[in-house]
Amino acid sequence: MRILQLVGRSTGGIGSHVGRLTADLRHLGQEVVVVTDRSTASHFGWTGSRTLWPLGSARAMARAPLDWHRIMRLASTVEVVHAHGQQAGLVAAVAVLRARPRPRLVVTLHNELPTGGVGARTVRWALRRADLVTGASEDLVETARALGARRTELSVVTSPRLAALLAPPAPRVDVSPRPGGRGNTSTGAGVTGAGVTGAGRDRPLVLTVSRIAPQKDLATLVGAAHASTEPATWVVVGGGDADLRRRLESEVGGIPLTFVGERDDVEAWLRAATVLVLTSRWEARALVVQEAMAAGVPVVVPAVGGLPGLVGDAGVLVAPGDPAATATAVDELLRDPSRRAHLAARGRERARTWDTPEQEARHWLERYRSLLGS
Repeated sequence: MRILQLVGRSTGGIGSHVGRLTADLRHLGQEVVVVTDRSTASHFGWTGSRTLWPLGSARAMARAPLDWHRIMRLASTVEVVHAHGQQAGLVAAVAVLRARPRPRLVVTLHNELPTGGVGARTVRWALRRADLVTGASEDLVETARALGARRTELSVVTSPRLAALLAPPAPRVDVSPRPGGRGNTSTGAGVTGAGVTGAGRDRPLVLTVSRIAPQKDLATLVGAAHASTEPATWVVVGGGDADLRRRLESEVGGIPLTFVGERDDVEAWLRAATVLVLTSRWEARALVVQEAMAAGVPVVVPAVGGLPGLVGDAGVLVAPGDPAATATAVDELLRDPSRRAHLAARGRERARTWDTPEQEARHWLERYRSLLGS
């Protein structure tokens, strides 16, 4: 089978998912072509992808007519076009509309959809032309159905780190901030794989792994760290908006919270953590929450998107945008080791039931074949 995978600009979970799915489908003997934005191809090292993306920057718009034409021609050479994200869904829907012969169109939704204006109208138009619309969380599936998608289905995205994190804990390694990294150091605490050095050596580690972006609502995290009464060191791992990071750091005000930037040793941070906290305004099935549960780390997350279904009774759900509720939930866990142990065991138990990325790829192949047979 020849399959076209489309994904727009991504530096995080969507791009990682598409890269892994592409590799697994190829391992299963399928021919897969990837079309994406130049920056995405560069970030993930997709040297064999087609960098044709007619939306976004002024440069992209200047070459848009030629890119549209090439994407439409590619769509005519495949049996299935699979778009990841609402922007890719629009590109794919236009391409399939002009393609002869017409391939089957699949759109997978990973992020919250616009609720009004031109954005909502274009998403509705694209979803109604898809043969199958899948969502990474239950609320996305419901929204797609409400927008008129003909066939909908839940399609979970599983972190590729689960197998390693479900294995017996590896020896802890140094995860201290790299030389030259920025971060609040007013407490004299530097983070290591076993906790912290200096003033915070014996404190538990409250960890957040997140892009620094408005959607992640890290202001609520800073507020929670201010409101917390239990001794702990709070750490944010992740890169992103530099201006936003500076504003957040200016609000730290001497509390034991450090921004250490983007890291490539997230597994070590997770194994060192006492609690994982997420404060996003919306998430589907956040990969880092999956990873924390697999590593046996209790999680405190907002009751938004797909997080309640993901966490179930294996974590603590709090109201979004509520620093006091987040701080209270963290403090209660820090004071109660037996509850932490119970949640850790429940989290690992749930994580063992999730499909591996290889199993996900087989499910996708079954979906594609079902569409071609219909």
